[in-house]
Amino acid sequence: MLALARRAAATTRLGANCSAFARRRLCSTAKPPPPENLGFVGNFMKQVSGEITGSMDSKVKAFGFFGACCNWFLGLSAVYDASCKGPEVISLKMTGVMLCYSTLFGRWAGWAVMPRNYVLAGSHIFNVIAQSNQLRRALEYKVQTGGEAAKEEIAGLATKAAAGGAVVALCVLNAGRLQAMVAPYGPAYLSSPGGPFTIHPWPPATKILISGTSMLELDRPTDKISLSQYSALTLTGAIFSQYGLVVTPINYPLTMVNVLLFGSSAWHLGRKIKADYL
Repeated sequence: MLALARRAAATTRLGANCSAFARRRLCSTAKPPPPENLGFVGNFMKQVSGEITGSMDSKVKAFGFFGACCNWFLGLSAVYDASCKGPEVISLKMTGVMLCYSTLFGRWAGWAVMPRNYVLAGSHIFNVIAQSNQLRRALEYKVQTGGEAAKEEIAGLATKAAAGGAVVALCVLNAGRLQAMVAPYGPAYLSSPGGPFTIHPWPPATKILISGTSMLELDRPTDKISLSQYSALTLTGAIFSQYGLVVTPINYPLTMVNVLLFGSSAWHLGRKIKADYL
């Protein structure tokens, strides 16, 4: 009986102590530390640092990181060609397609896909700048050597580009409304997270244009083929054919167009290497 009484007294004291501790916690005036405000630059650097340090945490991060690193060679190859080669070797078709491609992929990688990939987005923004310079050089050369006919051709291309940009902007601004109108009457894909009313299928579509342009120029003289550009395209096609299978949502169009890009770019790369080094 004495032992039971002692145990009951100890339990009572323990309960009293716990209640007092809980009251002290509830009545505490201490405030938690405020969230760290890093600002835009700080958050950007934190994201990039996380992409680098966490690049091997998963397949999607590994393929995304190494693909992004390789993608920087697209812009670097344009800078190299601008500094070492004349404007006569620039393909206007390929340059225009590359501009569309990198504009869309920069938006996709930096804002639309999860996890976000700022290294990849940065490579595309850099490529947009580099390809814009190549476009400027090519147009100036065409005007200088083509006379009035070239000026009329460029004016026509500018009109078509402006019309295309207006249509794209109109579709983007009204994507949600259009999706709500057609989704009840079509397949589930129309309202899916990777459907045509989102940005996800459209960057791969521009890679189809890159492959198509390569195929249209299968007989392009090898002295006008950029070794650095097609090396970068071949490598990025190989890596991103796997990236499309591990990203969320899974992007099968991205994988398919990268397989096509790899094949068409490897063809030109092989022709260039054979002509210059074998």
